[in-house]
Amino acid sequence: MTQEPDFDAVVIGAGISGLYQAYRLREMGYRVLGIEGSDDIGGVWHHNRYPGCRTDSESEIYGYFWNDQLMQEWNWPERFAAQPDVLAYLHRAAEIMDIRKDYLFNAKVDSAIWDEKNKLWKLGFVQPDRAPVTARFVFSALGPLSWPQMPKIPGIHTFKGESIHTARWPRDPNGFGPAPLDFTGKRVAVIGVGSTGVQVIQEMAKVAGHLTVFVREPNWCTPLGNGPMTQERMDSIKANYHEFIAKCDNSLAGYRHEFIPQNLFDVPKEERDAKLEELYQGPGFSLWLGSYQDVLSDPDANKYVSEFVANKIRQRVKDPRIAEILIPKDHGFGMKRVPLETNYYEVYNQDNVSVVDLHATSITRITPEGIETTEGLHEFDVIIYATGFDAIKGAWNHIDIRGTEGKSLKEEWDKGIKTYMGMQCPGFPNFFMLVGPQSGATFCNIPRCSALAIDWLSEMMIYAKKNGVERIEAEVEAAEAFTAYAAKLQNKLLLGQTNSWFTGVNQNIEGRDKREVLLFVGGNARFRAYCDDVRERDYAGYVMS
Repeated sequence: MTQEPDFDAVVIGAGISGLYQAYRLREMGYRVLGIEGSDDIGGVWHHNRYPGCRTDSESEIYGYFWNDQLMQEWNWPERFAAQPDVLAYLHRAAEIMDIRKDYLFNAKVDSAIWDEKNKLWKLGFVQPDRAPVTARFVFSALGPLSWPQMPKIPGIHTFKGESIHTARWPRDPNGFGPAPLDFTGKRVAVIGVGSTGVQVIQEMAKVAGHLTVFVREPNWCTPLGNGPMTQERMDSIKANYHEFIAKCDNSLAGYRHEFIPQNLFDVPKEERDAKLEELYQGPGFSLWLGSYQDVLSDPDANKYVSEFVANKIRQRVKDPRIAEILIPKDHGFGMKRVPLETNYYEVYNQDNVSVVDLHATSITRITPEGIETTEGLHEFDVIIYATGFDAIKGAWNHIDIRGTEGKSLKEEWDKGIKTYMGMQCPGFPNFFMLVGPQSGATFCNIPRCSALAIDWLSEMMIYAKKNGVERIEAEVEAAEAFTAYAAKLQNKLLLGQTNSWFTGVNQNIEGRDKREVLLFVGGNARFRAYCDDVRERDYAGYVMS
């Protein structure tokens, strides 16, 4: 006798993607259970509550577009939403979906084991009081930036002051944002100058007695272009939401920005410099995703734009020595994710801010008093680690996921990641990934792009329900072909030839020194065309039984 599963489907994760996937499955008639490791919904916006945290997507394109009620009732207060506003939005969306009743909270999955005989997955939990759950299908919405990564520095736990990783900032017990910690007069260190570091540095410089920024690999940062959202603008957005959606769906990465259909050097210098100046001022990713079409692929065009941005840094930072420390030397503009900022570079002109160049010195250890470098000890009251995440595949790697014949997903990925459409890996039937490696939503405006993938998967699940399908598995050949396609696209862009979390390189993780194909950079339209072709050929590449 075969065992019947507890649920038809389980969705792991209660972030933007997980909530929507659980909702779609429930509305299709599946018996679904959502599982969330933390105590509430929100995913990355629930955990990342550090001061200054906000979207780098324009507010009106960051969210759900399938519900007219939500689109018409919600008013964003700023052009780029702050974390508390995003989390409040997600709580309202959850109310409209009535989705909380379908979720189990404080249930952190630590194992997922495939049972071939019964065609189901058995999920185990970190919490010893949680009984295992079985399900026919598993949808893992774990998030590409959800597993915080501490740096490899000896003595971290010896520090006697306050240590905070930005992704685990204390919460305000009375609201959606960060706890109101008092940094007045305190000596604060920030390690890390990626997107998170840039945002938190801007805020710490306003309140710290003295702020010291430890810089190893700086990033190319451009102005966010934030400001209040007027009611007139909000009303106009509500009247034209579908136009915004269409533009996002046809762009490279799900934003409103579109590349200029000209090569940089085909445009007269005066004209191109004026355009770069305009794009530099924002809003959002204007210069990154709305510049000349060859800037991300042609080394000479990229070098030109990189020098343009370098000169902006030199103009904004008064001390030439500090300016040079803040200009990237290891990659060109746009080869890593571009942090967006508001008066970030001006912070370094303040008397209460100093910089430690980790190319001139290096951190040897954390001591009870502070941070020791080869040049001596820096004493602090607070150390903030803005050191990012085990990105894209990290959250999956930290669950013991075992498919057919007991094969480990992590061990398979260590040999080389192969996915079919970024949604499934061969040998792991009925296990789907949302916004993971090679997904069309990972190098993208995640809420919009993940919704496209979820809608496609949901159509496949409708097909499965109608046809009594109990087992869905990607073919090896299909996964190899898709991965080769993703690799070809990634290698056309200079970012595919750059060490970053985009390409799987992380100096803080053992063995992460080789580039991988973790992204699908072909753009929304190309990804949708691939998905549509698979569906029109009766889900070619998937074996269903």
